[in-house]
Amino acid sequence: MVRHRMEVVLLAIALSACHRAADAAAQQPAAVPPSPPAGVSPQPIRGVASTDLDSSRRTAIVAAVQRVKPAVVSIRVTLPAPQPSPWDMFTGEDEESPEAFGTGFIIRSDGIILTNQHVVANALQINVTLADGTDLPGRLLGEDPVTDIAVIKVARANLPVVTIGRSSDLMIGEWAIALGNPYVYMLGNSDPTVTAGVISATGRNIVPTGSNTGSYLDMIQTDAAINPGNSGGPLVNSLGDVVGVNSSIFSGTGESVGLGFAIPIERAIRVANEIIQTGTVRRAWVGLSISGGRNSAVEPGNGLVVSQVAPGGPASRAGISGGDVLLKANGRALRNYLDWDAVKLDLDVGDSVALTVQEGGRNEQVRLVAGDLPTATAQKVRILKDVDLITLTPAIRSERSIRATWGALIYHIPPALADNTGLQEGDVIIGINNQALRTAEDVAKAFQAMQPGENFTLNVERSGMRFPLQLVFQ
Repeated sequence: MVRHRMEVVLLAIALSACHRAADAAAQQPAAVPPSPPAGVSPQPIRGVASTDLDSSRRTAIVAAVQRVKPAVVSIRVTLPAPQPSPWDMFTGEDEESPEAFGTGFIIRSDGIILTNQHVVANALQINVTLADGTDLPGRLLGEDPVTDIAVIKVARANLPVVTIGRSSDLMIGEWAIALGNPYVYMLGNSDPTVTAGVISATGRNIVPTGSNTGSYLDMIQTDAAINPGNSGGPLVNSLGDVVGVNSSIFSGTGESVGLGFAIPIERAIRVANEIIQTGTVRRAWVGLSISGGRNSAVEPGNGLVVSQVAPGGPASRAGISGGDVLLKANGRALRNYLDWDAVKLDLDVGDSVALTVQEGGRNEQVRLVAGDLPTATAQKVRILKDVDLITLTPAIRSERSIRATWGALIYHIPPALADNTGLQEGDVIIGINNQALRTAEDVAKAFQAMQPGENFTLNVERSGMRFPLQLVFQ
């Protein structure tokens, strides 16, 4: 106890001495370095040349940004005005057409720009602002909601372009640089902004939610800040090569929390090239269904059970049967349905997939060659001038997971007609007035026999559920 008291006393003495020294120092005038004579600039730190300081500031990130920045553009989209409210006539308020904002980057010097589909979805007008502030009207060449990629064209030649890199050899922890125009509607500046971080992960599959319209599979994850307005901008490595398209974030606030995701550049360029060449994206088909699909638990497992194989389809030709278990695809383990969806998303027609399949307790190696979607090659029957129908076949039922064994699939219907009738693309017409319609030709004949103003009941299957639609023939 005495020893403890002595330690306390010594500590108090030491603290008192420190306080006295501090008080004495405070009373002395502060030493002020002499100012240089008038007209003489301050000298650099001794031993460090000014050029050395400049070199130390010009990092790999600075060089990468200077390389890609001239090809980054801002995108402003005019959207349809919201439906008027009954109260508008009393308040006198006139709803203006809303706007959306995003980013894109030039991939061809003749004005071809790549961006996200969700940036230009439902656009009435597209305005593109180049890095130098020039405003140009943009024309939508095509869009693909599945991969969330769209292509825009502006009438300008000799534009700067980005350098396309590779995402397949990204290293976890290497620099990642995101360019874009977050909150451009608040800042009024066309110059793209830059955020930097690292590649946090690759091969990320984002579990779909009700708000997701695209398939965000095999994505690049980064902690470089991605905020509203960054969508469609480039994710760049330290060489200035574009490795991804900034697309989405995980956040509870809508702001960046360090969980940003980019579409691999190889997928984006493949889709963009198809849109440029044909205006659409040609989907590949494997001809098998997985047990559970999106309703199954997203947990690591021991492969995926094949629930159905389309007769004569690619999987059938590869020797795969219902009940087989898919273990690997191109050497990559299949832990859940998202892994398999990621494989299918990047397949072109004619591509082959090396599969490890468990059949009867034995592992076998098979090669599956992807084909065209049955709906893409099926004969179309047109009714009501603009509606395309396809007769159901076993292959089409497998492709679309349709329960009905007969009927006509609505392959295309104009949006206005869909709004007026309640019908949707993907619906299956199975009957009219409780009379079965087994083919697309049967549906066409039934409509040809109708008179204007005639009431009828259309029997429809949608997402496995059947219901009647009361309609009037116009």
